Amino acid sequence: MYWPIPVDPRDVSVDALVQMFRSLGYEDAGLDAHPESAVEKVALFGSALFYTHAARQLPNGKWTSKLGKAEDIEHDTPHDVGGGIYGELVRIMKRPVRPAIE
Repeated sequence: MYWPIPVDPRDVSVDALVQMFRSLGYEDAGLDAHPESAVEKVALFGSALFYTHAARQLPNGKWTSKLGKAEDIEHDTPHDVGGGIYGELVRIMKRPVRPAIE
């Protein structure tokens, strides 16, 4: 199994997920879900014990999530999928948009 950081891939803590996104060039954005020009954001969800879900902000400012084996969905805010089995929104991370590789 590939895991992009030198942490046990069985570590399912929110901190391990944050480290993974940092290794990919993301930085902490607190809970700021507002769209920013030339910035991509991910919303991280979890509990005190483990991470449960992540959502990605689309260029149009909406968010997208993969809910289990179902199709991807679009939603207006990260809070739209928070709670229940998807956990609570715990952090948003961001990085500059990377140019497309041709």
